[in-house]
Amino acid sequence: MQFLRRIGLILLWLAAPLVAFAAANKNDPYLVPLRGGGNIALVTASIAIVVILLWRGHWHSLPGKLLVMLWCLPPMLMAVAHLSFDLRKHDVLSAGATEVRQLGLHFVVGYSSYAEVARLAEQGLIGGVYVTRHNIRGRSIDALRAEIAALQDKRRAAGLPPLIVAADQEGGIVGHLAPPLTKLPALATLAGLAPDEQQAKAEEFGRIHGRELGSLGVNLNLAPVLDLKPPQRHNRLDFHTLIGQRAIATDPAVVGTIATAYVRGLEETGVGATLKHFPGIGRVRTDTHHFSADLNTPVRELEATDWLPFREVLSQSHSALMVGHITLSAVDPDHPASHSKRVIDGIIREKWKYQGIVMTDDLVMGAIYQHDVCKAVVEAINAGVDLLLVAYDGAQFYRIFGCALDGSRQGKLDTAMLRASAARLERGFPIAQARAASHVVGLADQPFAN
Repeated sequence: MQFLRRIGLILLWLAAPLVAFAAANKNDPYLVPLRGGGNIALVTASIAIVVILLWRGHWHSLPGKLLVMLWCLPPMLMAVAHLSFDLRKHDVLSAGATEVRQLGLHFVVGYSSYAEVARLAEQGLIGGVYVTRHNIRGRSIDALRAEIAALQDKRRAAGLPPLIVAADQEGGIVGHLAPPLTKLPALATLAGLAPDEQQAKAEEFGRIHGRELGSLGVNLNLAPVLDLKPPQRHNRLDFHTLIGQRAIATDPAVVGTIATAYVRGLEETGVGATLKHFPGIGRVRTDTHHFSADLNTPVRELEATDWLPFREVLSQSHSALMVGHITLSAVDPDHPASHSKRVIDGIIREKWKYQGIVMTDDLVMGAIYQHDVCKAVVEAINAGVDLLLVAYDGAQFYRIFGCALDGSRQGKLDTAMLRASAARLERGFPIAQARAASHVVGLADQPFAN
């Protein structure tokens, strides 16, 4: 019994710093599973351990006092973290209407609470929402459709432009609304077909996705993937991007043919496409969900290979362009592409003459969030990014929007870039599609056709 007690004390000493760390960082994206009930359980367990240690007389020795104090830390640290989050949230929600509406149209946010995101939409704090699997878990598709329509109604009542409503519906392993939407195979399954068949099937896939997403109220699909397929086993530590399963082909001509047809089918239904992940993540060996990544390939080689599908599809569509968080070393070794002025303004805007919508990949990804996210937000806006995506953990919106708010108040934001971006968003396809989709959804409660 004495041996077991010693083991128990050792475990308590080892666990206390870990629990304290988790409590202090309760709002970190990596600790999303602990939120709500997990946080309550952590605090309850900490208090129970303190009570047991006191009851067993550990307060009478110096090591015992230290252990008791260690287990008092988690509830206090969690309270501080909670207060810090609430203060940041209050600062964002109480910001003036003028600065809010100037910045809010540049943010697309994922959400779990309808009441919370409705408030953001009504105040003009966001320009769009991102819907995914948890938005339909345990609910009917009609409920989500009605929710999206209600959000659009609130925007109209507030005199604001319709929301961009985005979803990830690529096909294959990334189809976050399938089921209940139709689960289609990845576009990569078409690569082995004859060119005519490739185009016909890809266009059909685009129409299916477009009809179903449009019926739901979604007006922007974060697809297709245009990264070139990497060699097999290229990155054994890629647990989340899984680009080898999502990319269409290794041949840029095949990627361009299939993607162009898919986008054509999607746009026929009134839903916009998003080409991702420029400048191409097929060559990198690091998963930007967690780590920084460098693309060391010369620009001339990229222009002759990886970038051909991007330029081809952009020239034949109204697609948006998603920029990933990899660093294009030959152009800007100091900034990931998603907030590099040399990449976005220099290559995409000036060299390619693309004046459509540019959006970042999710800013909650480790390649950005675990570094100076405030600096990244300001630099992205100043580089000419139009939409900043906060998808995986919508609660981080308050921190990320706060970064933009602070940048604005400190005079760090390029007002000319903001005006140019606002003009692109006004004339760009997402707003036009949002107007059409919100009008259609508001007309009738039509049954969903799967």
